[in-house]
Amino acid sequence: MAYTVTPTPAGPVGSQYCVCKVELSVCGQNLLDRDVTSKSDPFCVLFMEVDGKWVELDRTETAVNNLNPAFAKKFIVDYHFEEVQKLKFALFDQDKSSMQLYEHDFLGEFSCTLGMIVSSKKITRTLLLGNGKPAGKGMITIAAQELSDNRVITLSMAGRKLDKKDLFGKSDPFLEFYKPGDDGKWMLVHRTEVIKYTLDPVWKPFTVPLVSLCDGDVEKLIKVMCYDYDSDGGHDFIGELQTSVARMCEAQDAFPLELECINPKKQKKKKNYKNSGIIIVKSCKITRDFSFLDYILGGCQLMFTVGIDFTASNGNPRDPSSLHYINPMGTNEYLSAIWAVGQIIQDYDSDKMFPALGFGAQLPPDWKVSHEFAINFNPTNPFCSGVEGIVQAYSACLPHIRFYGPTNFSPIVNHVARFAAQATQQEAASQYFILLIITDGVISDMDETRHAVVQASKLPMSIIIVGVGNADFAAMEFLDGDSRVLRSYTGEEAVRDIVQFVPFRDFRNAPKETLAKAVLAELPQQVVQYFKHQNLPPINSEPA
Repeated sequence: MAYTVTPTPAGPVGSQYCVCKVELSVCGQNLLDRDVTSKSDPFCVLFMEVDGKWVELDRTETAVNNLNPAFAKKFIVDYHFEEVQKLKFALFDQDKSSMQLYEHDFLGEFSCTLGMIVSSKKITRTLLLGNGKPAGKGMITIAAQELSDNRVITLSMAGRKLDKKDLFGKSDPFLEFYKPGDDGKWMLVHRTEVIKYTLDPVWKPFTVPLVSLCDGDVEKLIKVMCYDYDSDGGHDFIGELQTSVARMCEAQDAFPLELECINPKKQKKKKNYKNSGIIIVKSCKITRDFSFLDYILGGCQLMFTVGIDFTASNGNPRDPSSLHYINPMGTNEYLSAIWAVGQIIQDYDSDKMFPALGFGAQLPPDWKVSHEFAINFNPTNPFCSGVEGIVQAYSACLPHIRFYGPTNFSPIVNHVARFAAQATQQEAASQYFILLIITDGVISDMDETRHAVVQASKLPMSIIIVGVGNADFAAMEFLDGDSRVLRSYTGEEAVRDIVQFVPFRDFRNAPKETLAKAVLAELPQQVVQYFKHQNLPPINSEPA
């Protein structure tokens, strides 16, 4: 294909909701030797697919005379979980000083999604030529790292014998924390609450990102200023001090750090001036505030299961008005939903084997109704290989089952919850389960489903419901606890909101990517929320 060179893409690539930035490091091994008198001088170009075209994002430096280059320049890419971000790494042998890629010899390329790289953390693959054949023995290794300082600092502060500033009564002290700005001026980072009528205040502990407080540099000087609050905004200055995070971290619960609060004007005027009180660091702790990507890079696998509604209300699959009718284009709303969600999640599961279950149908040979059957008719091994495998099993099972009822969700929710409960015994952030239920409407077992969802909210599990057709989806909206907390029929509340409901009809005429974005938008925070609630760090995390 032709490469288009756009060294500076117009505007940011991807949506405006960037989860974070990922740094990609590239190495080549056994590259083709295109130079007659010496070895190749390779450089790597990164392309991203935007609206069906490959757009150049960046390129590395040239490694002179080197068939096994490790490039010093890193690629930095915005990461969006809910999008398929297709990347292409192309290697060239630099022959001239031209920016035009056709002026250089092609050494091979490799294409994948960003999701594939971050879910493996590091991948090594064969380089291919334009005809799809291997580029000699050439290989490429790509490693991913999240570019963010996820450390947070929690401080507990107090004061003792602060100067009295109010004529009648004591002071109303509060603290302000400053760091040096790029312009050399002090920049306000945090203000505590005001403690009324005291010279010995104890402020509530507070947590701020370490980057906010000191740009991530624990040795950097920070300034703490103490004021007496006045309702007219003319706060009286009590005193100030300078310290660093490294110094404050010396404070332990039993051994607080005491720092003198100094008023420079008073210090100049009064010979016997000692201080304007003591500011006490009761405790100072630095921890890591882990992100979704930290858990994925740490090796957490997303375990995907599909539940498909085969109840009679869908209509006969041979009738073009049926929701299960596969049109001449080879698709229907059920298949569209499976593709939209599956093609993103499959990058985060190493074996790409997904259980696909059906409910609400009568099965051969005895035509009993089942609410959790393997659509490949293999109950001991309901796994399908990749999203393509689910699609094939779905199409193959349609002629062999009878659509029936009722529409019971709880058996499939409980089915996945059993596996999620087993995963909790590992006491590690290694697996998170996602159940995609595709349905045409009204739930028959609402009480049991509510109870099942409330129980599942305690497990590493999320449920995505896509409503197909034009039915009334009020019951689904009820399960999606965005507006209020979901309760079981026993009165027990869900620990967290794990259901995301989306009606397919809202996306019928939209690009297929928009359905995936809407359906998966809440998933990263649900994963993080669960593991944090369980105090589980990513598997391979470093201490703060």
